[in-house]
Amino acid sequence: MSVIDINCDMGESFGAYRLGTDEEILKYVTSANIACGFHAGDPATMRKTVKMALQHEVGIGVHPGLPDLAGFGRRNIDISPQEAYEMVVYQIGSLWGFVKAEGGAIQHVKPHGALYNMAAVNQELSEAIAEAVYKVNPELILFGLAGSELVKAGERAGLRTASEVFADRTYQENRTLTSRKLPNAVITDDDAAVAQVIRMAKEGKVMTQQEVDVEIKADTVCIHGDGAHALSFAEKIRKTLEESGISVRKIGESL
Repeated sequence: MSVIDINCDMGESFGAYRLGTDEEILKYVTSANIACGFHAGDPATMRKTVKMALQHEVGIGVHPGLPDLAGFGRRNIDISPQEAYEMVVYQIGSLWGFVKAEGGAIQHVKPHGALYNMAAVNQELSEAIAEAVYKVNPELILFGLAGSELVKAGERAGLRTASEVFADRTYQENRTLTSRKLPNAVITDDDAAVAQVIRMAKEGKVMTQQEVDVEIKADTVCIHGDGAHALSFAEKIRKTLEESGISVRKIGESL
């Protein structure tokens, strides 16, 4: 039987600003990527999200991003590998404190936004991120874009890696995500998102914007918690995967 994890970015509210429907989405996902205060999140939100994740028995992940609240961590910033290493270690440590205090454990690390996309194609950055994760805890799982430099770096570092695919994003022929600056980067139709996920999970293939089928490995599928369709995507994707005979389990139970 095919097995897949469903992950969602969450804990991205901060201060007076509220983002996402975390508590509702947690009913349908198996892993949660929790922001650590750089691109989003704050101490109160981190603690609250950790507690909710533990109550729903989902795998807890660190979601480190670039220090860019105004741009939600989605703008490229010119950083060195050393800076990437330090940012990731810092953010793992910040979430670990809350997870430890609540009696839980961290399952994985998944970089956010621009940091994720930069690492997908930059070997030096990806190696710095993988080194940071390994040195903090070699038992953690590193999430990266399927086929990316980040996944390769994690494997070289000796980490377990999860090849990630996206429900709500379109792909380029080189298996990278279509830039959000371009048209059709984001899938907003529930049925189209579900169909893309099912095909990636069952056939290991995705249709690109160039109308070329490419092979893709799908260990975990991401739903963006800040998306307008996040809750409906999560509910329909979970239901359809299970109806299609695909087991949905948190990544720590299947790798």
